[in-house]
Amino acid sequence: MLPTLLLAASAGALAGQPADADGFTQPLERLKFNPRLDQREFERATLVALVNNDPWEEWNRRVYHFNQRFDEWVYLPAVNGYRLVTPHFVRSGVSHFFANLGEIPSLANHLLQLQGNDAMTTTARLLFNTTLGVGGLWDPATRMGLERRSEDFGQTLGYWGAEEGPYLVLPLLGPSNLRDTGGLLFDTAVVGGAANPAAEAGLTEQAGAYYGLMAIDRRHINEFRYGQLNSPFEYEKVRYVYTEARRLQIRE
Repeated sequence: MLPTLLLAASAGALAGQPADADGFTQPLERLKFNPRLDQREFERATLVALVNNDPWEEWNRRVYHFNQRFDEWVYLPAVNGYRLVTPHFVRSGVSHFFANLGEIPSLANHLLQLQGNDAMTTTARLLFNTTLGVGGLWDPATRMGLERRSEDFGQTLGYWGAEEGPYLVLPLLGPSNLRDTGGLLFDTAVVGGAANPAAEAGLTEQAGAYYGLMAIDRRHINEFRYGQLNSPFEYEKVRYVYTEARRLQIRE
């Protein structure tokens, strides 16, 4: 009954105050709940949102703070410089190139999840974008109606019933959990071990420049900014959104 008590306390605090600009002295008195909603379900959903599997929270918060400072002092300045010196079509080509490489682990995970139609779509995307798209610099597959259907090994493990495990904030990479961290290692190994356009072109031989550009591109296309939630509970919100988003992706 915590929400009810909070509303009652707030209403009491507002009583006796001068009228607001719109004429209300106690605006909460006019607040109405939908009678068709189940109060118990509302309270259950509220408690579920507060429950989390975060036994390493102290460590995670330190890593989260490190990521925030690195993002502010290093990552975003590098991204801004990248945007300043490269034209839009170059940035677009780089993003398409790395997205095309991402089709390789997606294909493997479609097969592991027995998703035949998605596997065929991803195979077609990989072939068309690698050939017609000049190694993935363009994305003709999307214009042909073949939508990208990304899958990772963390989703595959979840599909087969593996528990997500404790929440985990990875240095530089951000929110994850124990299952998804293992999945990330698998997907990285798949890309590294497969015959892919980057390896065939000899790009991976310049490992520092190659992976540096990949990191810059990933931050460039990621719109999240630390502090944008304007809340002292940003850590909790990010943890909740990540956890629920991953569960939805697995249930798709």
